[in-house]
Amino acid sequence: MEAHQHSPDSSSEECTVLEAPPGKNACPQHAGKVADLYCSACECALCEDCVSEHEEHPKVALSQALEQHRSSLQEKLGTVQNRLPQISDTLSFVKEILQQLTNQRASIEEDIQSSFEDLHKQLDVRKSVLLMELEVTYGLKQKVLQAQVDNLIRGEGDIMASCTQSEEALAGEACVASLQVEQELQERLGELTCLGLPCQPEENDQLDLVMETDGLRKSIHNLGTIVTTSAVASQSEAMGAGLEQCIVGHPASVTIVTRDKSGGACKSGNAILSAEVFTPDGSIVDGEIVDHKNGTYEFVYIVPKEGDFSLALRLYDQHIKGSPFKLTVTAYATPSTGSSEGAKRRGKSPGQKKKGSKRASSALGTPRRKTQNPIEDDLIFRIGTKGRNKGEFTNLQGVAASSSGRILIADSNNQCVQIFSNEGEFKSRFGVRGRSPGQLQRPTGVAVHPSGDIIIADYDNKWVSIFSCEGKFKAKLGSGRLMGPKGVSVDQNGHVIVVDNKACTVFIFQLTGKLIAKFGSRGNGDKQFAGPHFAAVNKNNEIIVTDFHNHSVKVFTPEGELVLKFGSNGEGNGQFNAPTGVAVDINGNIIVADWGNSRIQVFDGSGSFLSYINTSADPLYGPQGLALTSDGHVVVADSGNHCFKVYRYLQ
Repeated sequence: MEAHQHSPDSSSEECTVLEAPPGKNACPQHAGKVADLYCSACECALCEDCVSEHEEHPKVALSQALEQHRSSLQEKLGTVQNRLPQISDTLSFVKEILQQLTNQRASIEEDIQSSFEDLHKQLDVRKSVLLMELEVTYGLKQKVLQAQVDNLIRGEGDIMASCTQSEEALAGEACVASLQVEQELQERLGELTCLGLPCQPEENDQLDLVMETDGLRKSIHNLGTIVTTSAVASQSEAMGAGLEQCIVGHPASVTIVTRDKSGGACKSGNAILSAEVFTPDGSIVDGEIVDHKNGTYEFVYIVPKEGDFSLALRLYDQHIKGSPFKLTVTAYATPSTGSSEGAKRRGKSPGQKKKGSKRASSALGTPRRKTQNPIEDDLIFRIGTKGRNKGEFTNLQGVAASSSGRILIADSNNQCVQIFSNEGEFKSRFGVRGRSPGQLQRPTGVAVHPSGDIIIADYDNKWVSIFSCEGKFKAKLGSGRLMGPKGVSVDQNGHVIVVDNKACTVFIFQLTGKLIAKFGSRGNGDKQFAGPHFAAVNKNNEIIVTDFHNHSVKVFTPEGELVLKFGSNGEGNGQFNAPTGVAVDINGNIIVADWGNSRIQVFDGSGSFLSYINTSADPLYGPQGLALTSDGHVVVADSGNHCFKVYRYLQ
């Protein structure tokens, strides 16, 4: 018992029982008692005095319970620790978005400052012009009136002097000596009587200022809008028949509903959406996204061949719910989607396509040619495979050719521009992904300015970037005006032609960013567009635009007046299934990439069909931009095959 003795102030009763070391398996209810059991029902440790209170409850050994709790804790610890990499990645991603948001704020602030400084300059210039006009107009009128005043004063003085002399002569005595003087006075008075003095004002005093400021004030009041949306990808969703199946060559559509972080439907548009239909080896289809301005969007696309595809729908570069979707493309409607309801959703009856394979053979082969202008063109070489390295592409779009013998490719999904020689030798590449000035988010169009500058249409950044020939960023234009620039070109005056695919409008800018003109709106009319893609300029400075969903090519004056329209939907000579790239040769012939039919057609300047470029040796698959190289060949972005091809072309 001595081994269990306590300090002198401990009671004798406490000294007669076995005690637990402080803090180790001590019963929480009975001080000094050792707990060796665990009540599973009450989830508490039990000593021998507690057992009677938990007689009917299930009990296990305390050591077993402690082990189970320890194991459970370890498991939960592991589960929580496994979340740390996800949280870390999310934290980095959110920080990146926050930084981009901050950069975008700085960029927009710069644009606002620049725009209003420019407006101030314009107002100051206009003020100076008006003041100058006032001085000139006043000076002219004042000169006329002052001359009349001087003339009248002189006439008045002469008359008064002659009258005074005559009155003095008459007051004197008439004599021979005064006769000569009186005769001279009489002659002078006769002259003054006939003197032609201007007795009516030769000018008026009108100087008015007309300042129509009400409309200007209203415009200034509404000038500029900060556009954003609260949509997040994790809550947004898609629906529609086009999510699962479509028919070769027929438009299919998907509706995207954007939602905020709480799942509430967004009511405004302008969210940054991207959509791609692709095979396992890469992207091939770049359809049209229509913003309904109410938080919903429609993606319309056409697939040129059968197979199993994937449909990726991204909001702010993040997949929405369920994306990517598995998509089956068939030559005919299957029983599940071949009903009248399914056909109605697609806008065309599946029965219109008699033979699913016929289009592919005519599109990829060499169709009938007119004998009056036989053009024997064939493949010289092809460059590229799918990838992210030099000479590799992922969804290449726009193509340009410089007079210095360079070929430029807008590599859309790799966020860069790659440059090659006319012989296909890789030269350089530039571009950094991002949403700040000088970065590229989705380059779709490229052109070379006579100054050597490289002009890039950035669809997702909604502006056009200007780089030096070495790839150094210089400026951007169209920010705040453009909604989705697809193609760019340069006219004879060095102005930048921008085809805004989303706004269905063509913009014309000076290289400084000043807007010269714009024309076009969404619709099916002659002066309207439905998803225009690329543009070229002929020697008359006329602008040739491919109207993707209207299956036509339209030619306009720089002022936006329609000069010519040709093409219709189909597979025949001169027909299109969604035209994309366009170029003009030195003879004014128009070369058009027929995306849905996977072919290249040639027309004369009046829009009459001439021929096809022979692509049968290595068939095209969804051609996008095209251009004429400085040595007279045709270069085309073969988007579906992740390469560009150069063909002989006899002009």
